[in-house]
Amino acid sequence: MIETRDLVARRGGTTVLNGVDLTIGDGEFVLLVGPNGAGKTTLVRQFNGLEEPEAGEVLVDGRPVTDDLVAARTAVGMVFQDPRDQFVAATVRADVAFGPENLGCSHDELDRRVDDALETVGLDGRGDERLDRLSGGEQARAAIAGALAMEPSHLVLDEPLASLDLPARRAVCDRLTALHETGTGIVLVTHDLRDVADLADRIVVLADGRVALDGAPEDVRDRLESFDVRPC
Repeated sequence: MIETRDLVARRGGTTVLNGVDLTIGDGEFVLLVGPNGAGKTTLVRQFNGLEEPEAGEVLVDGRPVTDDLVAARTAVGMVFQDPRDQFVAATVRADVAFGPENLGCSHDELDRRVDDALETVGLDGRGDERLDRLSGGEQARAAIAGALAMEPSHLVLDEPLASLDLPARRAVCDRLTALHETGTGIVLVTHDLRDVADLADRIVVLADGRVALDGAPEDVRDRLESFDVRPC
């Protein structure tokens, strides 16, 4: 479970998050939506300690993130909007192996995690390929594999579909659906609900640094356009 309590974050003189209280249960598929500048990216970067709040706290599985960053970053895997921002190696396999290798996994365990992650995203057999030669959709899936190799309970993706064409969007959505069905929690940040509205258990709307709406898709969908969110 991910929980934020009265979370406040500022950037310069601007309050980006203003008292955000939010709980995301294990196994939930949550869409975090809202207009540009609403604070979505700032919020999710608090989930595993990539950024620290001005006030309030974030707990993962009941433990404050600041108490154990390694545990938080193991439980909450992060995929950035541009997957190239998180690549640390030249080839697919080396990049996916980086996280669990730094956890001290044995050789056999490392191989298992990498093989499982690549199979999950449909890149099995392509571990020796260079990341810079993959398509945008393939790079997105490689980034997801890197997060999955840490075996997180939650996978957080920040606008993963924004720069993808339709076939790539559908391929990534299919992988996210499969992950959700096996019990992985998904938090997907977006301002465009095409292809994803029907995947979610819940939609959370962030506006002006606060939670403005929070409910099942069928309960909030008709109110989304007032927050500059494309509903379908």
